[in-house]
Amino acid sequence: MDEKLSLQDWIGLAQERNMSFGDFCVEFQAQELEITKDELLQRMETMLKVMEESIEIGLSGIKSMGGLVGDNAKRMENYRNEHAGDSIVGSVMSKAIMISLAVGEANASMGRIVAAPTAGASGTLPAVLFSLAEARGIDLSALAKALVVSGAIGMIIASRATLSGAAGGCQAECGSAGAMAAGAAVELYGGSPAQVGQAVAMTLKNMLGLVCDPVAGLVEVPCVKRNAGATAVAMTAAEMALAGIESVIPVDEVIDAMSAVGNAMSCSLKETAQGGLAVSPTGLAWANKIFAR
Repeated sequence: MDEKLSLQDWIGLAQERNMSFGDFCVEFQAQELEITKDELLQRMETMLKVMEESIEIGLSGIKSMGGLVGDNAKRMENYRNEHAGDSIVGSVMSKAIMISLAVGEANASMGRIVAAPTAGASGTLPAVLFSLAEARGIDLSALAKALVVSGAIGMIIASRATLSGAAGGCQAECGSAGAMAAGAAVELYGGSPAQVGQAVAMTLKNMLGLVCDPVAGLVEVPCVKRNAGATAVAMTAAEMALAGIESVIPVDEVIDAMSAVGNAMSCSLKETAQGGLAVSPTGLAWANKIFAR
């Protein structure tokens, strides 16, 4: 069995070398891939451009393949325009919600997206990155470095647990996406390596046990709106971490707990559409309607 990666170890190495976690991850990943740091960041910038394109697809009002979702990102955009300065959650979070819905709807309509870490959880990371970038005037190169950080976090979660909803429930998909986004947000705002780890831990702690119960087996309901929920959790965790709030349970142990919870979860709650919302009366009615086409 391969040795598990450790976020705590990576954070410790960054601290020992007096590096930001972003700089450490860029150097480490470039060496692993045997490319230059500039080449790595250029790859990240290409992915960011795909994310931007997927946002545009979602905001066009496109409908999903199953017909369960569509237009909600556009509705959110219209609401933001009509209620500028009058948002319950504030303009940055409101923008993040809109982006998460847009990318989720782009995915559900077979649009091109960046799996982050999966297609079903692809809306959370771009939502956090681009909403914060606009609010703070963050350039593409800084976003690229934050994307490397998010990828490193995803690698470690995959090593210690899973990124698959079929194996670990939606905690492994939207939960991991939220953790990746929270760590990236801390990096963008100049947080320490330790604060990156705290943000990851607090995000996953708040999403432990989240089931994967897609209606009709499609990555539409409740998946798209769960991306918005994961976005909110990620930004909350990042804010707490930057404030100096810490997780009592170390981050590696939180990831391990997520793995254990996923293993204990009934298979009916892991992407089989045999439990949860998928077998609600309305969920079953939609499934019958879709499969009768």
